[in-house]
Amino acid sequence: MKTAMKYLNTVMLLTVLSLFICAASPAPSSGITIPLYPTDVLPSLSVPETRAKIGDTDETMVFNVSNPTLELFRPCADHSNGTAVIIAPGGGFVGLSYEAEGTAVARKLTKYGVTALVLKYRTIRSPDDAMHMPSVHMKEMETIMARAKSGIPAEVPLFAGEPHAVEDGRRALTLVHQHAAEWGINPRRVGFIGFSSGAFLAADLAIGDKAARPAFVGLFYGGLRMPVPIDAPPAFIAAAADDPYLPNDGTILYTAWRKVKASAELHLYEHGGHGFGLIARRDTSDHWFDEFIWWMQARSLLKQ
Repeated sequence: MKTAMKYLNTVMLLTVLSLFICAASPAPSSGITIPLYPTDVLPSLSVPETRAKIGDTDETMVFNVSNPTLELFRPCADHSNGTAVIIAPGGGFVGLSYEAEGTAVARKLTKYGVTALVLKYRTIRSPDDAMHMPSVHMKEMETIMARAKSGIPAEVPLFAGEPHAVEDGRRALTLVHQHAAEWGINPRRVGFIGFSSGAFLAADLAIGDKAARPAFVGLFYGGLRMPVPIDAPPAFIAAAADDPYLPNDGTILYTAWRKVKASAELHLYEHGGHGFGLIARRDTSDHWFDEFIWWMQARSLLKQ
């Protein structure tokens, strides 16, 4: 009981602090970090969480996540429209591309009055070396590469780290709904977007228990999860035709949504590969964010 009360008090304090950050800056460089669960509730990977820079880029990968969090980015109150988007970065459920597919996207969304929350979900344990590739993921990638050539199986098999990530996604949606009034959010306008493995997570939530589904989803270079219900949330789907891992999955996702007459929009770019995120490539895939914003506007998600 004491642990739970301490956790709730912490969340309340972080909410108050976020108001001051919003007043100081309409697009903060960092948000307020909120734990998804009380301390010591989840089993540990028994290794410390690590972060690594990718080459000479500004991208940060996060590995060995035992304690999932939400990082809250809020627009200023006079600019907020009540819509919230939870963002799940990709990384094969091994690591998280936390900047390019997380915080950078969140900061851009706040400029449009959206409350953005980056989900640092649990990953599987990985070795402490430059590759960070556990053997189970190497086998998963072998399956994915073979599937890219043959098209078999139709659906990518469940990843080793996917079940825990789905638990964290559901918990994140619950937490946002619980604090919707405090954070200036309309509980009927809480969406969930994901990139790569984060898109698989978003798809899992979209087809899961109706009471725990997001109001809308963004599925970026992810894959299919079945069965898609007739009342699946509206989906914005973006992928590249030259994706070496999931070359046809954007079309497969769109077809599955439309087959049950659920609302979906597909942007299939000629170039972009896998993981285009916010990295400028001088291709049409550079404009996915603008198109996602236009889609949200068309669905009245950016009205105050």
